[in-house]
Amino acid sequence: MADIHIEREHRMSFAEARKAAFKWAEQAEEKFDMACTYEEGKALDEVSFTRSGVSGTLTVTKDRFELQAKLGFLLGAFKEKIEGEIVKNLDALIAKSPPATKKTAARKAPGKKA
Repeated sequence: MADIHIEREHRMSFAEARKAAFKWAEQAEEKFDMACTYEEGKALDEVSFTRSGVSGTLTVTKDRFELQAKLGFLLGAFKEKIEGEIVKNLDALIAKSPPATKKTAARKAPGKKA
Protein backbone atom coordinates (compact mmCIF):
# COMPACT_ATOMS: atom_id res chain seq x y z
CA MET A 1 0.00 0.00 0.00
CA ALA A 2 1.16 3.52 -0.81
CA ASP A 3 0.39 6.51 1.37
CA ILE A 4 -0.14 10.11 0.32
CA HIS A 5 0.18 12.97 2.80
CA ILE A 6 -0.29 16.58 1.67
CA GLU A 7 -0.45 19.68 3.86
CA ARG A 8 -1.25 23.19 2.71
CA GLU A 9 -1.56 26.33 4.77
CA HIS A 10 -4.17 28.86 3.73
CA ARG A 11 -5.16 32.42 4.55
CA MET A 12 -8.90 32.02 4.09
CA SER A 13 -11.47 32.41 6.78
CA PHE A 14 -12.72 29.11 8.18
CA ALA A 15 -16.01 29.60 6.30
CA GLU A 16 -14.13 30.11 3.01
CA ALA A 17 -11.93 27.09 3.70
CA ARG A 18 -15.08 25.03 4.31
CA LYS A 19 -16.46 26.11 0.94
CA ALA A 20 -13.19 25.18 -0.78
CA ALA A 21 -13.14 21.75 0.90
CA PHE A 22 -16.76 21.13 -0.06
CA LYS A 23 -15.93 22.10 -3.65
CA TRP A 24 -12.96 19.71 -3.56
CA ALA A 25 -15.28 16.90 -2.41
CA GLU A 26 -17.72 17.67 -5.22
CA GLN A 27 -14.89 17.54 -7.77
CA ALA A 28 -13.59 14.26 -6.32
CA GLU A 29 -17.06 12.74 -6.68
CA GLU A 30 -17.51 13.99 -10.24
CA LYS A 31 -14.02 13.48 -11.67
CA PHE A 32 -12.81 10.42 -9.78
CA ASP A 33 -16.03 8.64 -8.84
CA MET A 34 -15.27 8.99 -5.12
CA ALA A 35 -17.86 8.60 -2.41
CA CYS A 36 -17.38 11.59 -0.10
CA THR A 37 -18.80 12.35 3.33
CA TYR A 38 -18.45 15.85 4.79
CA GLU A 39 -18.55 16.34 8.57
CA GLU A 40 -18.49 19.85 10.03
CA GLY A 41 -17.04 20.52 13.46
CA LYS A 42 -16.30 23.56 15.60
CA ALA A 43 -12.53 23.59 15.13
CA LEU A 44 -12.17 21.36 12.07
CA ASP A 45 -14.09 19.74 9.26
CA GLU A 46 -13.33 16.37 7.73
CA VAL A 47 -14.05 15.03 4.28
CA SER A 48 -13.82 11.24 4.12
CA PHE A 49 -13.44 9.81 0.65
CA THR A 50 -13.32 6.30 -0.74
CA ARG A 51 -13.57 4.23 -3.88
CA SER A 52 -12.14 0.95 -5.00
CA GLY A 53 -8.41 1.06 -4.30
CA VAL A 54 -8.27 4.34 -2.37
CA SER A 55 -9.52 5.81 0.89
CA GLY A 56 -8.61 8.85 2.93
CA THR A 57 -9.52 12.10 4.60
CA LEU A 58 -9.17 15.81 3.96
CA THR A 59 -9.05 17.73 7.23
CA VAL A 60 -9.80 21.46 7.19
CA THR A 61 -8.93 23.91 9.96
CA LYS A 62 -8.84 27.69 10.19
CA ASP A 63 -5.34 27.76 8.69
CA ARG A 64 -4.59 24.38 7.09
CA PHE A 65 -5.71 21.64 4.74
CA GLU A 66 -4.32 18.16 5.42
CA LEU A 67 -4.99 15.26 3.09
CA GLN A 68 -4.12 11.67 3.90
CA ALA A 69 -4.86 8.83 1.54
CA LYS A 70 -4.07 5.14 1.27
CA LEU A 71 -3.75 3.63 -2.17
CA GLY A 72 -4.33 -0.04 -2.78
CA PHE A 73 -1.80 -2.27 -4.46
CA LEU A 74 -2.85 -1.54 -8.04
CA LEU A 75 -3.18 2.23 -7.64
CA GLY A 76 0.07 2.37 -5.65
CA ALA A 77 1.95 2.03 -8.93
CA PHE A 78 0.47 5.40 -9.97
CA LYS A 79 1.16 7.20 -6.70
CA GLU A 80 3.15 10.10 -8.21
CA LYS A 81 0.54 10.79 -10.87
CA ILE A 82 -2.35 10.58 -8.40
CA GLU A 83 -0.55 12.74 -5.84
CA GLY A 84 0.28 15.31 -8.53
CA GLU A 85 -3.36 15.53 -9.59
CA ILE A 86 -4.53 15.94 -5.98
CA VAL A 87 -1.95 18.67 -5.34
CA LYS A 88 -2.93 20.49 -8.54
CA ASN A 89 -6.65 20.41 -7.69
CA LEU A 90 -6.18 21.42 -4.05
CA ASP A 91 -3.75 24.23 -4.89
CA ALA A 92 -6.13 25.54 -7.57
CA LEU A 93 -9.01 25.69 -5.09
CA ILE A 94 -6.86 27.47 -2.51
CA ALA A 95 -5.64 29.96 -5.12
CA LYS A 96 -9.19 30.71 -6.34
CA SER A 97 -10.47 31.47 -2.86
CA PRO A 98 -9.97 35.06 -1.78
CA PRO A 99 -7.63 35.53 1.18
CA ALA A 100 -9.24 36.38 4.49
CA THR A 101 -9.36 40.12 4.95
CA LYS A 102 -7.92 41.66 8.04
CA LYS A 103 -9.12 45.03 9.20
CA THR A 104 -6.30 47.50 9.55
CA ALA A 105 -6.31 51.07 10.71
CA ALA A 106 -6.16 53.65 7.97
CA ARG A 107 -2.72 55.17 7.63
CA LYS A 108 -2.09 58.84 7.34
CA ALA A 109 -0.32 60.07 4.27
CA PRO A 110 3.26 61.18 5.01
CA GLY A 111 3.62 64.86 5.77
CA LYS A 112 -0.05 65.43 6.55
CA LYS A 113 -1.42 66.16 10.00
CA ALA A 114 -4.81 65.11 11.23
